[in-house]
Amino acid sequence: MRKSLRVFIDMRTGEHFFARTVKELRSQIGNGGSRVHKMYIDTADGTYHTGYVIGRHWLSMYRQEWRKA
Repeated sequence: MRKSLRVFIDMRTGEHFFARTVKELRSQIGNGGSRVHKMYIDTADGTYHTGYVIGRHWLSMYRQEWRKA
């Protein structure tokens, strides 16, 4: 099964990346992607994984949805 395409948006610069895996994402970022940490958000319903911190990039994660016309 193939992973879905995700959009990652840098919270600081607004730059966006498209990747299916963290490995793909790190290769797009380049030299600044040495360490990877997960970002979480706490809500009343629980804690959710919302993106990654890779090097100096704080990336919010969104799944791209495909719709038929």
